[in-house]
This record gives sequence, structure tokens and C-alpha cells, in this order.
Amino acid sequence: MFLHVVEARYVQDYAVWLRFNDGTCGEIDLSDELEGPVFEPLRDKDLFKRFHIAFHTIAWENGADFAPEFLREHIRVTA
Repeated sequence: MFLHVVEARYVQDYAVWLRFNDGTCGEIDLSDELEGPVFEPLRDKDLFKRFHIAFHTIAWENGADFAPEFLREHIRVTA
């Protein structure tokens, strides 16, 4: 099964709540991942909040995205 983000909600700061197509749900704090030319602009929280689901993951208007496998591996699972 290919892993897909099917729902995403902004939580606070650089945290996002995610639900995957395998039923897994949880939060991920991406604050430590916002380095490099594509991700550093996301330190602007107004830009960070404007993510959307594209190509089975979360993405931003500047072209930044994270692999769904990376997100799934690093979330704090919630019920």
C-alpha cells in the first residue's frame, strides 16, 4: 500500500496534525526540519500555516513538501 496523507490540520507554531490512508493519526512538529533554501521560508508562520495536500502529502506554495513516509515515521500517534 502506498502511504498518503488524507487530512491535515494546523495545530500551532510548526506542528501539524495528520491522518494517513492507513488510519494512523498524529501530530508532527516540523520546527527542526525547516532548513535549506526551500524550507527556511516556512519559518514565517503565516506561510507555514498555508499548507495544502498535494501529491499525497502536505505541500506549500513555494514548492516545499515532505515525503509521506517521513511524516508517518515521525508523528506522535494519537487515538
